[in-house]
Amino acid sequence: MASGHRLLLENARQVVLVCARGERFLARDALRSLAVLEGASLVVGTDGLIKAIGPADAIRKQFSGETFEERIDCSGKCILPGLVDAHTHPVWAGERVHEFAMKLAGATYMEIHQAGGGINFTVEHTRQASEEELFISLQQRLQCMIRAGTTLVECKSGYGLSLDMELKMLRVIERARRELDIGISATYCGAHSVPKGKTATEAADDIISNHLPKLNELGRSGEIHVDSIDVFCEKGVFDLDSTRRILQNGKDIGLQINFHGDELHPMKAAELGAELGAQAISHLEEVSDEGIAAMATARCSAVLLPTTAYMLRLKQPRARKMLDEGVIVALGSDFNPNAYCFSMPVVMHLACVNMRMSMPEALAAATINAAYALGKSHTHGSLEVGKQGDLIIISSSRWEHLIYQFGGHHELIEYVIAKGKVIYKK
Repeated sequence: MASGHRLLLENARQVVLVCARGERFLARDALRSLAVLEGASLVVGTDGLIKAIGPADAIRKQFSGETFEERIDCSGKCILPGLVDAHTHPVWAGERVHEFAMKLAGATYMEIHQAGGGINFTVEHTRQASEEELFISLQQRLQCMIRAGTTLVECKSGYGLSLDMELKMLRVIERARRELDIGISATYCGAHSVPKGKTATEAADDIISNHLPKLNELGRSGEIHVDSIDVFCEKGVFDLDSTRRILQNGKDIGLQINFHGDELHPMKAAELGAELGAQAISHLEEVSDEGIAAMATARCSAVLLPTTAYMLRLKQPRARKMLDEGVIVALGSDFNPNAYCFSMPVVMHLACVNMRMSMPEALAAATINAAYALGKSHTHGSLEVGKQGDLIIISSSRWEHLIYQFGGHHELIEYVIAKGKVIYKK
């Protein structure tokens, strides 16, 4: 259809815009209340972008003679932005359910890792899997995320570690980016673990002299599109110096810095990220006060992962301190074989209960601020004219039910829409 519009959502009880003034993120006092319209309608054009949002009567008048490919009556329902998951590891083979039993019995993450389990176990199985097998399982996992309301997701490599195997994972992510309805931000995480037989310094050298030049070449030719670079900066994995070298070299070829820091030990990773101009740092369970202050000043977002702290029985990241200091707080599911969670509504609930965030703070962290962490908040993360028409419709009279009903998102979410196209209907 050349003329007309793709989608009209009419008469919603609430439309949660999140932002209304083009903000790239929300911090400090801006988080006290989100922009919400009552009794409103929304129009998405054939280009997949939002054309109008406003009182139902005004929209009805404005578009009275227009045609729509689809109209949905949202009476008594709420419209929210599609959720953004700012941290996942969704490409892998080999279940680690046996390790969950070990953790429940008291084994620590690093004990399992040093015994050849953890990331190393997944690397072995992922290396053996074919590209097609990895794609099929990725597709199924992303479909589960869509059903839980996610419309934009960050996907990391990092279970290959060698150049060939990392490229295999990145090709799988690239194929998903081109073929599937969900939005994907790709992250190269070749420094996820130190490969067997190498020191951290040798692994860093290999990444800098071999992996990154190849990624740069494939990016220039348009074969693989990578947005960000990640390193697991941790005691016994990559130290601060190796981390700095890898991230700086990634930044030099145009990648955003978005890395794992201060998770199990205080490493001064937050200070390093602020200094390097990182877009985002994840985990931060052990971040220092100085690191928090540095991130706030540098507008480096904190991607907090309540599922990981919960499942590994770690102390929770200090979300309240970060919010009070003006850090841009985002959320991710950390979906991986060690933290098997597809659902951002569950993540938001845990963030509120375990990290003491308010519901508006949690929703902003799973929409506009998560989009900011991926460098995409100019196009995603809120319902504003000109932004991509990614949204969810829930069957309740108040948006807070999405967080309040713990594990209830399957019943609540009626539609998931990307670029104005229905990609899931209950």
